[in-house]
Amino acid sequence: MAGHSKFANIKHKKAKADAQKGKIFTKLGREIAVAVKEGGPDPNNNRKLKDIIAKAKSNNMPNDTIERSIKKAAGEGDSIHYEEILYEGYGPSGVAVIVQVLTDNKNRTAANVRHAFTKGGGNLGTTGCVSFMFDKKGQIVIERAEDINEDDLMMLALEAGAEDFIAEEEGYEIITTPEDFSTVRETIEEQNIPMLSAEVAMIPQTTTALSDPEDVKKMNKLLELLEEDDDVQEVFHNWEEDDE
Repeated sequence: MAGHSKFANIKHKKAKADAQKGKIFTKLGREIAVAVKEGGPDPNNNRKLKDIIAKAKSNNMPNDTIERSIKKAAGEGDSIHYEEILYEGYGPSGVAVIVQVLTDNKNRTAANVRHAFTKGGGNLGTTGCVSFMFDKKGQIVIERAEDINEDDLMMLALEAGAEDFIAEEEGYEIITTPEDFSTVRETIEEQNIPMLSAEVAMIPQTTTALSDPEDVKKMNKLLELLEEDDDVQEVFHNWEEDDE
């Protein structure tokens, strides 16, 4: 599965997200717009929208901001068309990287993504060059807490349809198929159990460590440039980062 510093990485990512709330909310608003266009504005009849709302809430997006994004998307009709594209490539020392984008201008986005890979000491590859090294799975991460019983949580998750339950020192990782993700997430949410993160992600089958400080610097630069791009929704990689 993913690297041992999963919890540290998620907290670090959330801290960066909190510092860039406006940019994160813009990206989430774009995801909401696509989901509304595909399945309508009612989350009870649109599972994809329901999952994105949960993701937005886990990123501290206020309810009124979420509602405004849904209403705006419902009123826009066909005025803006976002296309979902996956880019694949390699970072320093062959680290596998998948970039998920939503864009209204493919040429601009392709140029920006290619620039990020070049600046980060990597190179953009062809479709399918690294995706076979990842599994598309629902991933729910929960921190340990005194009021969460490990056995009860495991039974709750598995009975709801989870594929795997991994207990670690800092908390728990629940893995589902993409199809069962919503059901498992909603079951946990109904028990008022806080989730550190909950999303359908590309999970690496194996991880790659970087020992050269220069490679680490370049990899961080690559991720920073990608995450700063408004068109980039998610970045998945198999770099096993050290605990900070």
